[in-house]
Amino acid sequence: MNKMPLTSAPFLSVVVPSYNEMHNISRGVLDQMLEYLKKQSFDWELILSDDGSSDGTFEVLEDFAKKSKHIVLLKNIHAGKGPTVQAGMLKAKGQWRLFTDFDQSTPLKEVELLLPFTDQYEIVIGSREISGARRRREPLHRHVMGKAFNILVQCLAIPGIQDTQCGFKLFSGKATEKVFPKLFVYGRQPERQDAFTGAFDVEALYIARKFGFHIKEVPIFWQHNETDRVSPIKDSLRMLRDIVRVRLVDLSGKYKS
Repeated sequence: MNKMPLTSAPFLSVVVPSYNEMHNISRGVLDQMLEYLKKQSFDWELILSDDGSSDGTFEVLEDFAKKSKHIVLLKNIHAGKGPTVQAGMLKAKGQWRLFTDFDQSTPLKEVELLLPFTDQYEIVIGSREISGARRRREPLHRHVMGKAFNILVQCLAIPGIQDTQCGFKLFSGKATEKVFPKLFVYGRQPERQDAFTGAFDVEALYIARKFGFHIKEVPIFWQHNETDRVSPIKDSLRMLRDIVRVRLVDLSGKYKS
């Protein structure tokens, strides 16, 4: 990639939400992300947005942030992934802002597949479902449930998007500033006790469509990392409830620009 012209803002902000990530930290994912970014010719920043971790993660992130002046650490109450990503995306200054999962199920280098579309689209999202995508180690029951959930999402909220839940999405600064302040179902929340991730991606993409942004889906590599945070049936029902809430919030006029 050619060197981007210097501006007051970095070319790329990478937003990484975290919640009790000591297991993933032990896998070296932080150093992997930092080493990748250091090799790039464009200006960048790494936004670590912590969701009120209680296992020592935040303290490790504090030490890690000292490795580069381009690392920003945010401390949030434990309110869930949606508000944590929202805080990071709105803190970011990049011309383009990517949020990616801490476990790096989709490695950061896959952003190279999204960036070529930034001259045509304001929002480019990684997809595990369209032709060319590569999946590894995913249990069959999780894959089937994901397919069923996407059918409901397309029927109720966002037709035409094959994978709304992949945690690898790139927004322009303009799209970020329009969409993320409008999150309502998954916007600012009270402190919670569980680790529910939810369908905040659906709300963000629904708002984006409402504001007229075109969304490009790009096939990426993704591998399943085992977690005890997801209860497939219980969480799917809660996410379905929240998608209905998104439609009701829209009817109430809260997503108006």
